[in-house]
Amino acid sequence: MQQVSLNTRKYVVISIIILIIIIYIAKLFSIQVLDNQYKTSASSNVLRHITQYPVRGLIYDRNNHLMVYNEAAYDLMVIPHQLKAFDTAALCEILDVTPSYVDAQLRKAKNYSRYKASVFLKQVSAMNYAQLQEELYLFPGFFTQTRTLRKYPDPIAAHVLGYVGEVNDGIVENDKYYKSGDYIGISGIERAYEHELRGQKGVEVFMVDVHNRIKGSYNDGEHDRSAVPGQSIQLTLDAELQAYGEKLMQNKIGSIVAIEPASGEILAMVSTPTYHPNLLSGRQRGVNYRKLQLDSLKPLFNRALQAQYPPGSTFKVLNALIGLQTGVVSVQTEYSCYYGYHIGSFSLGCHGHTSPLNLIESIQHSCNAYYCHVYRNILDEASDAGIVVNYQKWREIARSFGFGKKLGIDFPFELQGLIPESKYFENIYKSAWNSLNIVSMAIGQGEVLVTPLQMANSTAAIANRGFYYVPHLIKNIEKENGIDPKYEVKRYVGVDEEHFDPVIEGMYQAVHGGPGSTARFAKLEGIEICGKTGTAENPHGEDHSIFIAFAPKDDPKIAVSVYVENGGYGSVYAAPIASLIIEKYLIGEVKRGWYEERIFNANLLSREKKD
Repeated sequence: MQQVSLNTRKYVVISIIILIIIIYIAKLFSIQVLDNQYKTSASSNVLRHITQYPVRGLIYDRNNHLMVYNEAAYDLMVIPHQLKAFDTAALCEILDVTPSYVDAQLRKAKNYSRYKASVFLKQVSAMNYAQLQEELYLFPGFFTQTRTLRKYPDPIAAHVLGYVGEVNDGIVENDKYYKSGDYIGISGIERAYEHELRGQKGVEVFMVDVHNRIKGSYNDGEHDRSAVPGQSIQLTLDAELQAYGEKLMQNKIGSIVAIEPASGEILAMVSTPTYHPNLLSGRQRGVNYRKLQLDSLKPLFNRALQAQYPPGSTFKVLNALIGLQTGVVSVQTEYSCYYGYHIGSFSLGCHGHTSPLNLIESIQHSCNAYYCHVYRNILDEASDAGIVVNYQKWREIARSFGFGKKLGIDFPFELQGLIPESKYFENIYKSAWNSLNIVSMAIGQGEVLVTPLQMANSTAAIANRGFYYVPHLIKNIEKENGIDPKYEVKRYVGVDEEHFDPVIEGMYQAVHGGPGSTARFAKLEGIEICGKTGTAENPHGEDHSIFIAFAPKDDPKIAVSVYVENGGYGSVYAAPIASLIIEKYLIGEVKRGWYEERIFNANLLSREKKD
C-alpha cells in the first residue's frame, strides 16, 4: 500500500510539472504569436507605416469643364510612443502654433493610441513644410504625410458640389475604412458620391533610425500597397449656365432650377445667397463655416431642395390638368370673375381681366375665381363618393407629378414638401369639412408646400405631355457603365396625354398673348416659351415672385422654376430671370443687355423683414 501511495504521489508531481510546462508554453505562444502588442511595440521602434491617401476624383460639368480638382497639402503626424524630449518653442515657431496647442494635441494623440499615428497639425503650408522637413530629425515621433485639398477654380455651385471635412467618431465607429483624421464628403456631390470619389487608401512601410529618419523601404516594398485614385465624375450641370444663374440671383434670396425634360438632367441648381466653395477648404474651413452658419441670410441653406414654399398661381396649371382628367371641366368651360370668387360671406380676390374666361384664357390671365370653381368641382363632383374620396384622388394625381414626396434625386437632404392627407382636414374640420374650407389650395396657397426642384420637375412633366425622369446631377462616372437605371425610367403622371395641349396653349398665351397676359415679360423673340406666373403671400414682407416655364413649346429642351423671395409679382423678377436663363441656354448668349442689367442691378435684400 505504501508503494502504491508513493507511485501515486510521483504521478501527481509529474502531472503538475507537465501542466506548468504546458501553461508556460501556451503563454509564450500567446505572447509571441497571438498577441500583437509586443510585436507592435517592437516594430514601431524600427518601422513606420505611412498611409498613402488616394487622389480624390475630379468633378467636371456636362461640357467637361473642370469644377473641382486637388492640390497637395501636408499633415504633421505624431506617434506618442516614439516621442522624446524636444524643443517645444522651436516646433511652435516652425508651425506657427502656440505651446497650448502642442500640449492639447499631444494629449489627444495619447488618448487615441500610444502606438498608432494620428494627426498633430493638418494642412501645413508649403513654406512651413519645407522648413519642417529640414529639422524633423530634432522632433522624434513626428513625421509628415502627404494629403490633398479640394480646390474650386470657379466661385460657383457651392451647394451642388458640397465640401469635404474630417470624419467624426461616429463615422469611424460605423465604417472601418475611415480612421481618425481622415476626410469624407460632408455635403453635396462630395457626400452623395463619396464611395466613388474617395478611392482606396494604400500604405508604405519604411525603416527608420533612432533619430526617426527614414532609412529606406522595408523588405523592398513587399508589404506596400498602392493607393487607388478616386473615380472622376461628370455632372449634368452646365457650369456656364450655373454661373449666369447665380449672377442673375445676386443680392436676392431664392433659387433657380433648370432641367432637361428629355432626360431629367439638372442643368442648373442655384440657391442664393451662396458662398465661394473655397471657403470650406483648407485650415480655415472651421472658422469660415461658423461665419456662414451665423449669417442671418443662411448662405449654407440649399433653397432649391430644402426650402418649402407655397406654389402660388403656378399650381393652377396642375388643377387645370386634374380638372380635365376627372371630367369636371372642359376646355370650353367658362366662368365669370368679378374681381374674385365670392360666395356668401367668403371672398377670394382677383386682379382685373376680361370675363368670362375659358380654360386656356384662365391660365393666360391667371384667374383666381376660375380655379376656385375648378377645385371645388374636383372635390364635390369628381365622383359621388364624397369629399374624402375625391380629395384623395386629387392628392394621388398631384403626387404623381412629384409633389408631396421626395423625388429621389441623387443628392442628400431633399425635402418632400406637403400635400396633406384627407385625415389632416378631417381632424381640423370634423364633420364640417367641405370644399370651401380649403379652396385656397386652388391657387397654391393654404396648406400646400413645394420645393423649387419639384416645381421644375412638374414643369418638365408638362413639357413632356405626361411623364418625367427623376431629376439627377450625375451624367457619367469614370469606371461605371452608365448611371443608376432608376434615372432612365419614365415616370408617368396621372393625367392622360390628350389633356396637356390645351393647358400648354394657355401657358404659351400667358407669355405670347395680348394685353392682360400675365407672363409677357418672359417673351423672347424666336423662342416659343410656355410659362406660368405665381405670387405667394408672405406675412413677413413683400410677396414672393414665382415663375415656371419650358421651351421650345413643341420640342422642349429646358424646363425652369424660379423663386425670388420678397420679389413681388411673378412677372416682375421671376419671369424675366427664367426668360434670360432660357435665352442663355438655347441661344448661347443674351442679346437683351438692358434687360439683364435690370436684373443684375436689382438688390432685394433690403426688402427682407424679420419675424
